[in-house]
Amino acid sequence: MVFVATTCVVIGDTAGKLLTQQGVAPVFIAWTRFALAAALLLPFSGLSLKELPGLADWRVLLRAAFIASGIFLILTALKTEPIANVFGAFFVGPIVSYVLAVIFLGETPSRSRGLLLIVGFAGVLLVVKPGFGATLGMGFAVAAGMCYGAYLAMTRTVAGDYRPRFLLMSQLLVGAVLLAPFGVSAGIPRLDGYLWALILISALGSALGNYLLVSANKIAEASLIAPLVYSQLISATVLGVIVFGDWPDAVALIGLLLVLLSGFGSLVAHRRGNRVKAGR
Repeated sequence: MVFVATTCVVIGDTAGKLLTQQGVAPVFIAWTRFALAAALLLPFSGLSLKELPGLADWRVLLRAAFIASGIFLILTALKTEPIANVFGAFFVGPIVSYVLAVIFLGETPSRSRGLLLIVGFAGVLLVVKPGFGATLGMGFAVAAGMCYGAYLAMTRTVAGDYRPRFLLMSQLLVGAVLLAPFGVSAGIPRLDGYLWALILISALGSALGNYLLVSANKIAEASLIAPLVYSQLISATVLGVIVFGDWPDAVALIGLLLVLLSGFGSLVAHRRGNRVKAGR
């Protein structure tokens, strides 16, 4: 489920990068992503009057603010950087999520998974190249990842209290409202059929991907979901090559491989830990 979810997100962001190449402002793309997805999915959300007070829950509002900020930042990064590199830097997010889950949610830390996350962080550093070739775009990607990590942790805090479809609608509605002033002030571009199609793909890909992630968080720990999200790198690299012809350089490729090793190694460690507990 998580791999399908992350692939949908990458497809949405691929459409977003194509839009930026056509001169559309990242903040306008982010706003339309939230607003269109909210309008299209609202009739199927099952949202009731009884649930409306949940939109004022500070946890729901903060969660939505984190994902709105993250999407704007990653679209800004994608405007100038290869998609695989952006997602490599973006994957500081699962590390942030893991740390927050341990500190604030009381989830039990694991030495092996902690070491693997350090490996993943080393991979992120190779992709970002701080101090030797770092760019402003990669800085935006890291900031997006930090917002996303906080969003994953906040999702875990509310997943048991609200329906997945409510959580999806809450982030879409709140995100649309928060980004509206900036999206409108950026100027509404002249949109033809091709650009409208990209906007719809951007909105629906992101919405479906995040809905599936919310559903996954309903049945699994945030510290397990975090490493699985690393599978997004596979989709990002493949689509980056196919759609944009962007091949990571040697250093970035090593970093991406380390990030993948960290993610899937964490999954193996989690399963071994569960088997040990079951054996007891």
